[in-house]
Amino acid sequence: MTVIRIVTNIATKHVEKAQAFYADVLGLRLVMDHGWILTFASEGSAAPQISIASEGGSGTPVPDLSIEVDDLQGVYDRVMAGGFAVEYGPANEPWGVRRFYVRDPFGRLLNILAH
Repeated sequence: MTVIRIVTNIATKHVEKAQAFYADVLGLRLVMDHGWILTFASEGSAAPQISIASEGGSGTPVPDLSIEVDDLQGVYDRVMAGGFAVEYGPANEPWGVRRFYVRDPFGRLLNILAH
C-alpha cells in the first residue's frame, strides 16, 4: 500500500476568502471549484508528509500548516501588502531554514519557509 497524496482541508463558511491568500499571496492555482469547496495546487510535486510535533521549534507554537516556497521574501512582501498578521519572524533557524509565521484568512497558523 502506498499513500498517493495528502490533502489539507480547512473548514470555513467563507471559501471565497481563500483566493486573496492562497492564490494571490502564495501563487497557488485554483484547480477545483464546487462552490462549497475550493482546491488550490502548485505545479510542483513532493512526497506526502505528515509531521507530528510538540512545538514549532525555537519555542513557537505548532503551526497548522508548513508551506515551503522558493521566494520567501516575495511571499513575505505580499503577506505584508495584503495586511495579514505575521506572528513570528522572518527568522533564520539553526536547522537551516528561514521562515515566518502568518495567519491565513481563516485563522490557521502557517509556517512559511525556505531552505
